Amino acid sequence: MDSIEAIVLGIIQGFTEFLPVSSSGHLEIGKAILGDTSIPEESLLFTVVLHFATALSTLVVFRKDVWEIISGLLKFKWNDETKFSLKIIISMIPAVIIGLLFEEQLEAFFGGNIAFVGAMLIITAVLLWLADRSKNTGKKVSNSNAFVIGISQAIAMLPGISRSGATISTSVLLGNDKSKAARFSFLMVVPLIFGKIGKDIVGGELTMDAINFSTLGLGFIAAFISGLIACTWMITLVKKSKLIYFAIYCLVVGIIAISVGLYN
Repeated sequence: MDSIEAIVLGIIQGFTEFLPVSSSGHLEIGKAILGDTSIPEESLLFTVVLHFATALSTLVVFRKDVWEIISGLLKFKWNDETKFSLKIIISMIPAVIIGLLFEEQLEAFFGGNIAFVGAMLIITAVLLWLADRSKNTGKKVSNSNAFVIGISQAIAMLPGISRSGATISTSVLLGNDKSKAARFSFLMVVPLIFGKIGKDIVGGELTMDAINFSTLGLGFIAAFISGLIACTWMITLVKKSKLIYFAIYCLVVGIIAISVGLYN
């Protein structure tokens, strides 16, 4: 993987992690187009670095919220921050269970099956279309809502299902306020990303042999900067109910991906 490819894939990851168009699906498509020939271990490390960059950009965008949550937790009281943290933990349960029990089965979907990615993108398009038609409310995410949204996040482990699109759409369809849905969606994934990185490191799945650190650095910077832009932009778009444009985009890309996948 050269520097240009690293930057391109970093930008793809940064934007698609927050915009509801599936980062994993676009990375699979991007690698297929670029003819990524990196060995599995190197590709895994690069993917982990990109996810770390987008998680960091989330913390920067929501730094005030994160600080309020931490400060509230340190008071050791049953306050709003503690309640919100509990909801985050509840939302993580489905993804943790699915990730641990079906890790090998999930990895099998990341073998360059572009037609499958296309089909999942079309499902994402339908979710976004439904969410766009929903009315905005002032309702907060409840504990039961958090678990259902967590199920959507677990399903979004499949390449082509947008994590942000699935979780925000599910939250909105449950009747929650759109801005609160976006905030919850972006914050709920941060612990999972850091947990996955820790698991890969402890499990010895990452190797540092023959790694081009300059390439990793360029990918990290590209993903971090594009993540900052996309996260901020997405919050505004959700408030203004502009998800229909992403639904159309996912539908078009999905159809193209299926066509290319079946043709090849």
